[in-house]
Amino acid sequence: MPKKHRKIERRQSEIHGNGVFATEFIAKGERVVRYKGTLRSHEDVDNKYGEKDEDGHTFLFTLNDDYVIDANVGGNVARWINHSCAPNCEAVQEENDKGKTHKDKVFIEAIRDIQPGEELSYNYGIVLDEPHTAKLKKLWGCRCGAKGCTGTMLQPKKK
Repeated sequence: MPKKHRKIERRQSEIHGNGVFATEFIAKGERVVRYKGTLRSHEDVDNKYGEKDEDGHTFLFTLNDDYVIDANVGGNVARWINHSCAPNCEAVQEENDKGKTHKDKVFIEAIRDIQPGEELSYNYGIVLDEPHTAKLKKLWGCRCGAKGCTGTMLQPKKK
């Protein structure tokens, strides 16, 4: 049986597939859940997933310059939190105070009050080096439905 997290649960989402929903009130600034999974080097991730066709769906979270959290293996409920252009949460990276990058962590925190029944979301902040073609924007399409939705999870290129 899946581990039940206090104040949140996974269930079907109108945004995309599974989602995570508040079961109780969550206050602005509250740390909701840690994003967990197997820690892998960027090279390991490239070797494991590099040959697979992109499908706009990922459980990989870049932790830092050295590591990626692979929630495909050992992931928890946080992997089901969907992207939104008008999120109610944010991903906060916590660096290890002794500089041990393998001990850095990611937490999902509320950026505003969240009511019971409301779906949790954060901006995935997906950055790609290659040009943002129409095909890539569609592949990484956003379905959040927010007013002012950009239509893609890709972040604008920095000028």
